[in-house]
Amino acid sequence: MSAPFARTAPADGGSSVLDTVHGRTVPDPYRWLEDGESTATRRWLEERRREFTEAARGWPMRERLAADITRLLDHDLWSPPLLRGGTAFATLRSPGDEHPRIVALDGGAERTVYDPVAADPGGRTTLDAWEPSPDGSLVAVQTSRGGTERGELQVLRTCDGAPVEPPVPGVRYSHVAWLPPDLGGPAFFYARRDGTDGRRGLWLHRVAVPRGADTLVRACTGPRTVPGVRVLGGRWLLATESHGTGHRNDVWIADLRAVPADAPAWIPVQEGLEAETTADLGPDGMLYLRTTLDAPRRRICAADPAAPSPEGWREVVPEDPEAPLDGFTAVGTPDRPELLVARTRLGVSSLDAHDARDGRRLHAVGLPGEGMVTRLEQGPDGAAHFCYADVATPQGVLLLDPGSARPRPWPSPDAGGRPPSPAARIRRRVLRFRSADGTRVPLTLLSAPESDPGEDGPLLLHAYGCFGRPRQFGFSATVLAWLRAGGRYAVAHVRGGGDGGRDWHRRGARRDKPRAVEDLIAAADALVAEGHATRDRLCLTGGSAGGMLVLAAAGLRPDLCAAVISSAPLTDMARFERMGLGRMWTREFGTAADAGDFAALLSYSPYHLALDGAARRGPAVLLTGFHSDTRTGAAHPRKMCAALQGAGAPALLRYERDVGHGQRAVSRAVALAADAHAFAAERIGLRPRSGGR
Repeated sequence: MSAPFARTAPADGGSSVLDTVHGRTVPDPYRWLEDGESTATRRWLEERRREFTEAARGWPMRERLAADITRLLDHDLWSPPLLRGGTAFATLRSPGDEHPRIVALDGGAERTVYDPVAADPGGRTTLDAWEPSPDGSLVAVQTSRGGTERGELQVLRTCDGAPVEPPVPGVRYSHVAWLPPDLGGPAFFYARRDGTDGRRGLWLHRVAVPRGADTLVRACTGPRTVPGVRVLGGRWLLATESHGTGHRNDVWIADLRAVPADAPAWIPVQEGLEAETTADLGPDGMLYLRTTLDAPRRRICAADPAAPSPEGWREVVPEDPEAPLDGFTAVGTPDRPELLVARTRLGVSSLDAHDARDGRRLHAVGLPGEGMVTRLEQGPDGAAHFCYADVATPQGVLLLDPGSARPRPWPSPDAGGRPPSPAARIRRRVLRFRSADGTRVPLTLLSAPESDPGEDGPLLLHAYGCFGRPRQFGFSATVLAWLRAGGRYAVAHVRGGGDGGRDWHRRGARRDKPRAVEDLIAAADALVAEGHATRDRLCLTGGSAGGMLVLAAAGLRPDLCAAVISSAPLTDMARFERMGLGRMWTREFGTAADAGDFAALLSYSPYHLALDGAARRGPAVLLTGFHSDTRTGAAHPRKMCAALQGAGAPALLRYERDVGHGQRAVSRAVALAADAHAFAAERIGLRPRSGGR
């Protein structure tokens, strides 16, 4: 393996800090690195940049991985179309494009409405959200710059892409819900969650009306909630408010045809309940609700939108005790309404059609393989569009006609569409292991049969385990490039994620978050014990909250593996509420204000485990950080790198400016993925092959 990384002495950018929290002394010697713009921090980051550049220069897999990832991305990437006023709108990223663009399709002719690269040739502007008006003449486009994810809404003319007014500021991944044209307009409802003027909530914006005339139609009930808005069926205004990321929300509905749009009369659909509910309007005029109320793996109920309280809900599709219900859409006709229901079993989707009146399963929808169904959307004339991808097949859009069990590609080949095809054969196996408390936890192991180097070859073990999100096996050019190069890839479906529904999530959240770390440690141990891996050929990998998880596992068990990749992680769990969006995540991790929560947080906090000195005996670590990260906050990887290097551990930091936690230009995404996996290849022994791809 390669030589140890360069060590740096504890930095001298400021004095060490000792906090006393709940009677406990907590050291924080690198707090000065929380100031990302200080001279000391900039100097320190420049030293880390030189370290990384020097180390990466010697990784032989770097160029090969970058080239293969780029080849695997060489296809059209469409979003499901939205039909407005006779025009179909979608996003399209063609081969070679840095970002997707919005296109309008009229009679088969494709016209670009908005291209973020044309607006910003430097590639720093991302398209965050968009929604065409009901008649298709306008498109509301939300963009942000430099990775901050704090953006603005622009209203553009469809015919030429020209703006019709100054942008609306202060938005972050806002829903946009256009007012039906016969109720006045053009106008739309949108969510303002950053609170630039101190008022957060749902607003009505009338296009081309002087600034300052937006009307607040529903204020947020608290500082840590996330608002959302939709218009259903051209009549019903639906408002939601999520309580952080705790899988609990409140839902209200208002009849736009009963009162003026700027003064909706809100009727509670769900309020004050420990449940998460989403809604759709069926062709029969009924409100269909996907909910965790009395169903941890979710069920679908029906309600009269004029009297929608839970007391009147009628169960249509019951909970499946083995598979969470991930998505649905209402399709069909008023006299034959149907529900398309997507469920996920350990990362693999199924799609079924149900009779919306009595819930009967009508048929299974045939899918191209064992993959992931996402973005179910109502289509024209009772049809539906959705996205499908699997480990070997890039994402494509499929069209399902009413009553059919066989979807077909969209756009059709006759219209110039090129449906993605599998890029490789992948072997998928599901294993189960016992965690520290005896719980059986599933693990998925992937390999490419034609290039499998053996049962104990280089293996990446990935985990996320937070916010109730299931791990789904869609397409990743990065993972596929790793498999094609002869590596193997495993996913531990640890508690805290959503693979077993809401209960599985809760069993690895808040004070039980250490269970998720224990599950990951047990997964690594099981892979070694059963002969699927050796310690020196095993690398843990995770991003964001999953980046915290892999660092915590390695911090608690320094002998666990040879390497760790941690991208944009949380690391200082004593202060996570003070960085990025951490204040929104107390339902997931707990709060330092509570003594019991704080004790649990410190028990697995990667930063504090590194400060305790065990890291010097641990694996090599690659951290990635993004200066404009407003989610987890860029201070976390900075402080973690300093703590690891200060303890004498082999650690590198790959740090970027002008990008954040979310979307980025394709070339920058490829470079990041190639660097991270070339690091893993170097540390766990994946080598280029002569005559390879």
